[in-house]
Amino acid sequence: MKYYNIIQENYTVKRLRLPLETDILIDISDPIYTFDEVLGSVDLRKYLISDFKDPRGRVGYNPINLLKVILLGFMMNGYVSLRELEDLCKTNIRYMWLLRDEDDYPSHQTFGNFMNLHLKDNIENIFRDINNYIFIKDKVDLKNLYIDGTKLEASSNKYTWVWKKACLTSRDRLYKKITLTLETINNELLILESHRYGIREIYEIDYLEDMFSDYIKRFNVDVNTFVYKQGKRKTAIQCHYDNLNDYLNKLKEYATKIEVCGTHRNSYSKTDKDATFMRIKTDYMGNDQLLPAYNYQVGVCDEYIAVCDVNQYASDQDCFIPLMNKYKELYNIYPEKAIGDAGYGSYNNYLFCDANNIEKYMKFTMYKKEMTDEKYRDDIFRAVNFKRDIDNDLICPNNKKFKFSYTKSVRGNKFGRTEEYYQCEDCTGCPLRELCHKQSGNRIVKVNEELTSFHEEVIDNLESTKGALLRMNRSIQVEGVFGTIKYNRFYKRIVRKNLDSVKLEIFMVSIGFNLMKYHNKKRRLTC
Repeated sequence: MKYYNIIQENYTVKRLRLPLETDILIDISDPIYTFDEVLGSVDLRKYLISDFKDPRGRVGYNPINLLKVILLGFMMNGYVSLRELEDLCKTNIRYMWLLRDEDDYPSHQTFGNFMNLHLKDNIENIFRDINNYIFIKDKVDLKNLYIDGTKLEASSNKYTWVWKKACLTSRDRLYKKITLTLETINNELLILESHRYGIREIYEIDYLEDMFSDYIKRFNVDVNTFVYKQGKRKTAIQCHYDNLNDYLNKLKEYATKIEVCGTHRNSYSKTDKDATFMRIKTDYMGNDQLLPAYNYQVGVCDEYIAVCDVNQYASDQDCFIPLMNKYKELYNIYPEKAIGDAGYGSYNNYLFCDANNIEKYMKFTMYKKEMTDEKYRDDIFRAVNFKRDIDNDLICPNNKKFKFSYTKSVRGNKFGRTEEYYQCEDCTGCPLRELCHKQSGNRIVKVNEELTSFHEEVIDNLESTKGALLRMNRSIQVEGVFGTIKYNRFYKRIVRKNLDSVKLEIFMVSIGFNLMKYHNKKRRLTC
């Protein structure tokens, strides 16, 4: 009777059940088998340190298993946190199956150390090797590259902005304050003309530091004698010392902020200095907000992400060439055709395509208006519609010649783009003047014949039967990728900070997308 009571007290419905083998419990069509097929066919060990050990001296886990667990998490979940990975290893049968050779389950610290040690420098190579296997198996056509970009909010405070233009304006005001202070010192404290401080329009930090040190020595400044309490009166030497010290610190602050922005950015966030403030659509109505973000660029081939990149540029135009160069690094060739929306159509990008034998299927800014608005397209007063005479001079609708005036470089253009300016020989008494232009004097037009020829070529490409099919396919493929990542896999905001960590995260998200896409396409073929 006593033995029976012991059994009853310790009985639980969660008793041991058979079978114990995990292979039996996992369905044959489960994504884990597709995942194991791909990862088992790729040589990952060359990117991993074989003797990976925990920093605290414990016996390390197999790095191959750790990498598989991480990539499986991104394949199944879209994005997975390190703590969630730790929990999945203990509760999810797929992860148990991957870690069947391990005696224990890794912690989130182990995953974090592993990613910092192995993946930051090798994730692009791993992405390439996985893609090469999938593309061979699925016979992916790499000739047509459909490109697009989306802005993902960064993991930073949206109110901690720094604007480069504001820093430059404040620095100019600071220069004027420094000048006033130096003039006061020269007039009030220095008698000899030869001992006076030099006045400049722009003050370098080194110059101001030397002058500040000289000021301390010349007037025997002792900060211990300074007074700051209410009712105390500062001496002139103390006032100038405090002002110069504040100006020097401010000048260093502005210099640091301007340096962080660099030449290609106009802003950054204080909590993630690599994030740039961009306009992001935040609701279904298309309303946007100015938020710290990164520009996530993808190139899609046959529904797979063939290439991806993360940029700090707000404009897609500046992201095209880096994306193409990254494609070349991955596959040793450029795509035959680049298909993109109006965000990529620029003189620089067209010139790059010409230099690398890439067919241009990227719309330019006024493409839609050019195709739909006949009044705009056929406007006889547009310079591109002017006729030319035998001498190749432009002829306006009133049969007046436009003579070449000068050539001017386009401001900020990295490729040396120039525009030619032509001036009408005489607009006096022209009956079409009100319709032609409103400026005083003779009309001046700017012409870039090379850019005009690029636009004509792009229109011919896009309006052809092949171009119409490519445009339709682009909207399906690349927009479908972003729709799946954002709304089906719930990845709308970047988790990590700093550009290197963000690139690691983006590439893992892209790898996870490709693995799941390969599994779904494989399953459809076998059904």
